[in-house]
Amino acid sequence: MAEIVLSHRAALSGAATGRFGAAFDPARSLTLSALPEGHVLHVLAAPGAVPDADAIAAAGGGALRAYAPGQWFVVGDTKLDAARKAAIAATLAGVADVVDTSHGRVRMALSGGAVERVLAKGTAVDLALSVFPIGKSATTLVGHISVQLTRTGEDVFELMVLRGFAESLWDELIGMAKEFGVQAVGPV
Repeated sequence: MAEIVLSHRAALSGAATGRFGAAFDPARSLTLSALPEGHVLHVLAAPGAVPDADAIAAAGGGALRAYAPGQWFVVGDTKLDAARKAAIAATLAGVADVVDTSHGRVRMALSGGAVERVLAKGTAVDLALSVFPIGKSATTLVGHISVQLTRTGEDVFELMVLRGFAESLWDELIGMAKEFGVQAVGPV
């Protein structure tokens, strides 16, 4: 019987890269970047419970992103081994359950001076810094695609999407950003 060899392929390995649209202007143009396929842990808490973000970070988990009532994502740029996942689960014992969804979600970043204007073309969420500060997350639609949107910097947003929709969202973001010029940087 023939041996089947599976090899990992980054979800955005076939995505369009390069400069698109208007001439690149550092003051207003955008950068679309594939983030490392590290880890995405889905945290499901008991009613009324809230996980301790500092304890998760201390266990090596990464950043906590609000997802839905009683649900969060723990995201980071590195893959977690079984021991680290167990440490995070132990930190949350009695408060929440943890499910590794790293294989099914892809993260990308959109940054630049016109980032709010570009994202406003696809979502109805008010992204003004005064309303949507650094660290805030929302589940929304960008066009027709469901996205977990998080502001990670003044002019930087992380977009997390189900793996099967990653390339479609990537192409949609390039199209929305062409007016300002966009540099698309694929996975490393």
